[in-house]
Amino acid sequence: MATRTKHKGANAPAGRKAAPAKKQTAKVKAPVKDALKLVKVRNSKVHGRGVFALKRIPKGTRIWEYVGERMSHKRVNERYEGADERDNHTFLFAVDRNVVIDATRDGNDSRFINHGCDPNCESTIEDRRVFIDVIRTIKPGEDLNYDYQIGRDRNDPPDVDVIYACRCGSPKCRGTMLWPAKRPEPRQRRAKTAARKGAGSGKRKRA
Repeated sequence: MATRTKHKGANAPAGRKAAPAKKQTAKVKAPVKDALKLVKVRNSKVHGRGVFALKRIPKGTRIWEYVGERMSHKRVNERYEGADERDNHTFLFAVDRNVVIDATRDGNDSRFINHGCDPNCESTIEDRRVFIDVIRTIKPGEDLNYDYQIGRDRNDPPDVDVIYACRCGSPKCRGTMLWPAKRPEPRQRRAKTAARKGAGSGKRKRA
């Protein structure tokens, strides 16, 4: 069975991605008119290319709309079937259970914003559109980031946490771009663990 294509975003079918930081509202706030006066894309020590502040960016600024080709999860999986599962670059963003944005097609520079475990930005969904908002004031030269919370899948390779390792460098770094942070134990293993704990405490099932 093929591994489901990895993507950023909320409400992804495979994994949690209904992130607390993400919110859905009815009123749409427009992003700044010219984001490239505030930020610049260049190589990042964190991961590949990144987006860096050219000047002070106040908290509450809406930097960009995350744009690209909008498509279904099924079409995304078909498009990237056979892709290297060890490639940890993703420009896909799950809007909800029906729509994914593929920023490799008609995307903008928002796709280069890196993951961070203690982020200075967040992705916000409004009217099924995705925006990048600043959640704390960003200093000149600082790398913009938000929590990708890439969902786990039952078909993930055993070393998926190595593939999607986080290198944000924050004291709050959880070590992975994935969510949940730790790989859930298989049900059978959890049941055995619970049984051992029960035996150790002297507890028994009621007959």
